Amino acid sequence: MNDFPAFAFSTVAHIVSELGAAGKLGAHVAQRFPNVRRALLVTDPGFLATGLVDAPSRSLEAANVAVAVFSGVVADPPENVVLAAVAAARAAGAELIVGIGGGSAMDVAKLAAVLAAAAQDLPAIYGIGNVSGPRLPLALVPTTAGTGSEVTNIAIVTTGASTKTGVVAPQLYADIAILDAELTLGLPPAVTAATGIDAMVHAIEAYTSIHKKNPLSDMFARQALTLLSANLLAACANGADLAARQAMLLGAMLAGQAFSNAPVAAVHALAYPIGGLFHVPHGLSNSLVLPHVLRFNLPQAAPLYAQLAAIVAPAADGSEEARAGALIVAMQQIIAGSGIETGLRQVGVKESDLDRMAADAMLQTRLLGNNPRPVTWTDARAIYAAAL
Repeated sequence: MNDFPAFAFSTVAHIVSELGAAGKLGAHVAQRFPNVRRALLVTDPGFLATGLVDAPSRSLEAANVAVAVFSGVVADPPENVVLAAVAAARAAGAELIVGIGGGSAMDVAKLAAVLAAAAQDLPAIYGIGNVSGPRLPLALVPTTAGTGSEVTNIAIVTTGASTKTGVVAPQLYADIAILDAELTLGLPPAVTAATGIDAMVHAIEAYTSIHKKNPLSDMFARQALTLLSANLLAACANGADLAARQAMLLGAMLAGQAFSNAPVAAVHALAYPIGGLFHVPHGLSNSLVLPHVLRFNLPQAAPLYAQLAAIVAPAADGSEEARAGALIVAMQQIIAGSGIETGLRQVGVKESDLDRMAADAMLQTRLLGNNPRPVTWTDARAIYAAAL
């Protein structure tokens, strides 16, 4: 039996994890792209107002790169925001796109880098592998330890009142990813918690994905879960703990590498309707359904969950099923300890909403196909009911 089936693993070529690294962005750009002279910095108005974009901007200018700023990113960015960023990139004559922010800012930056350089329309690239041609050079600088978007080949766009669509293509891998915890210091505890649990979900789902799971994605997922589980509550309790915050950024990045290659599954599929219908942040949406999806998956995933329990609940012993159960309990304790909401009713969901939510979740076939256990509409509704 071949224990190591053939696999492919892709990621970002240049990753820097260092306190203060955002202030050295210009040097990293100059080293890799010495002829670039104009950059567009993509961020959101809240982060722009912190002044934390000044250091990376100054470092680019010191490297003789003129900087224009697009700060129109909003959470769950709709198509018009993406197109506005593309227009800003073209107007600035940008030769480099820099995304600084959470997952939304980085996703918009990825799409702007692709579309500003190509003749494709945004709807034409929805789905998997539909981006053609090159893109502009791209640097990504996360300000939350969550999505891992700085090292994934995925961008999510809101396409309707409650629907989201993904773009998945190798061109969405950045050239440079910078991890600098100094940019995360202003994050409130609730955001720190929700984004951190999002990253833990990425690691758990990558480790149990039935498609493309491989030795490298497993290694990254385990190391991510080690860092995240050890540092999340410390980062929530003391937002100025730079060591914990840098560990969280590193863990989120490693989880991003894992799930970009071994894709996520039912937790994300069931989270999307919560975010789309009730405007709940993505990380919190994942957190609300996580324990209940894990419990649903136990019949098929117990051996792998037991392996992860050795990281998150090292004192657990007994049978595989017992250790797998300990992982679920440990995750519930982490979620509760972080102080964020733990039930769907707390974010406005009523029992009368569950039928529609289950129907919406079943549309996420790209994600559900990776789950260890098949999910039906009845299953999805039952999971939501348990999460109320």
